[in-house]
Amino acid sequence: MAGQADSLKSILFALFANSAIAVAKGIAALITGSGAMLAEAIHSVADAGNQLLLILGLRQTRKLPTDDHPLGFGKSIYFWSFLVAVILFSIGGMFSVYEGVHKLQHPSPLSHPWVAIGVLVFAIAAESVSLWGCMREVNKERHGRSIFQWFRNSRSSALIVVFGEDIAALLGLVFALIAIAATLVTGNPLWDAIGTVAIGVLLIVIAVFVAVEVKDLLIGQSVESIVRDEMEDFLRARPEIRELFSLLTMQFGPDAMVAIKARMTPTGSEQRLVAAVNAVERDFRKRFPGVSWLFFEPDVAD
Repeated sequence: MAGQADSLKSILFALFANSAIAVAKGIAALITGSGAMLAEAIHSVADAGNQLLLILGLRQTRKLPTDDHPLGFGKSIYFWSFLVAVILFSIGGMFSVYEGVHKLQHPSPLSHPWVAIGVLVFAIAAESVSLWGCMREVNKERHGRSIFQWFRNSRSSALIVVFGEDIAALLGLVFALIAIAATLVTGNPLWDAIGTVAIGVLLIVIAVFVAVEVKDLLIGQSVESIVRDEMEDFLRARPEIRELFSLLTMQFGPDAMVAIKARMTPTGSEQRLVAAVNAVERDFRKRFPGVSWLFFEPDVAD
C-alpha cells in the first residue's frame, strides 16, 4: 500500500530541484527574451509551489479522526493532488500556450541564446536527478508491472503527481532546448514560439492524465488489486474461516479500510467464536499494517 515516507522523499527531491531550476530559468529568460525559457521558468515555479501543496496534504493526512471525520483525513492528499493537476494545467500549460501564441504573432530575436542553452543543460541534469529520486520510490511499488500499469493502478496520488511533473518537466526542457537550438541555427524566432506552444500542450496533456487518475482516488477506490488478492489469499488460508463471502476495501491516502464478511468454522461457543475473529483480525493487521480500520462480520450466508 502507499508509503507516505516514500512519497515525501520523492516530493523533497522534486522541490529542491525545481527551486534551483526556477531561479536559473528566470534569469535566463530575462537575459535572452526567450518565450520557451519563460514558459519553462513559470513551469518550474508552479512545480515548486505544487510540491509545497503536496507536503501540506501529507501533513494533513496525519490528523487524528474526529466525530465529523471518523475515518480520518487520509483522503485530503487526494484533494491537494487534484489541485496540483489544475495548477499544472492552468498556470503551466495554458500560460505557455498563451505565451507561445503571443510570440507567434509578435516574434522577436533571442539575446544570448547560449546562456539559455547552458541553463537548459543544467536544468536537464537537475531534473534527471529529481526523476531518478522519484523512480526509486516508484520501483518499490511496481511489483514487476510496467510504468504505465503502475501509473494507472497506483493508490499513491502524491507519487503519481510528482512522477507526472518530473516527466513533463524533463520533456519540456528537451522541447525548449530543441526550440532554442533551432532558433540559433536558423535565425528564425518562430521556432522559439513553436517550442513554447509545444511545452504548453505537453503540460496540459500530462495534467489531464494526472487529474483523471487522482479523480478516481478522490471519488473512492479500493486498495490495489495485487494487495486485495493477497488479502483474499490470506483470509481463505485461515483455518478459522470456512468461507469468505465478501471483502470490501477503500484507500484513504496512506491508510486503508477493510470490511470482511465470512462464514466461520464452528467453534462450539460464542466466546470461542469471538476469540477466532479476534485472532484473524490481529494477524490480518500484522500482515497488512496499512489497514487502519478493520470490520469483520461473521455470518452464515452472503
